[in-house]
Amino acid sequence: MGLEKFSQVSGRGVVVPGNDIDTDRIIPARFLKCVTFDALGEGLFADDRKAATASGGIHPLDDDKYRGAAIMLSGANFGCGSSREHAPQAIRKFGVRAIIAENYAEIFFGNSTNIGLPCLSATRESIQQIATAVAADPQVEITIDLEGEVIRYGDESVPLNMRDSARDALIKGRWDTIAELLEGAEAVNAIAAGLPYIASTD
Repeated sequence: MGLEKFSQVSGRGVVVPGNDIDTDRIIPARFLKCVTFDALGEGLFADDRKAATASGGIHPLDDDKYRGAAIMLSGANFGCGSSREHAPQAIRKFGVRAIIAENYAEIFFGNSTNIGLPCLSATRESIQQIATAVAADPQVEITIDLEGEVIRYGDESVPLNMRDSARDALIKGRWDTIAELLEGAEAVNAIAAGLPYIASTD
């Protein structure tokens, strides 16, 4: 089926700081009425962005300096809370192609991997180093090298961590379990035809 392979992901970064950022903050419940995920990007961090504007500030996602950023950096326990698959979909539809955080809620991590949204882990110190570089120069290029297990930014680099099974699936383009099943439909049907409790007994 030819799914995208993620040996490397490159782009500019945007920092959305904080720990325990839950899925309701990522995409508020009122946006879950959609029939498809296509427009979910518009609701990404909608309440946080509105609150920032109301207080006279600007949310990083609305800051022109970071517009078009492909890599989001954040803190610990990212994506906690309810198990809504809309959260990684909203991030992906906004244009983010990878996330770097200290760690992730388990279901969010799985939902993200299943749509080809790599979730990398790095130490708090490493993330702060990258965030400092992004603040100093929003144009700095960040490259996530899944095969080399390293994150490069400017002339610097830090190690990344990712569960081997998820990393392998992304590198080999085998991250969509439904696509995997459809791709093997012929083999599945052949096996099913030989099972006495499935095969026709005309």
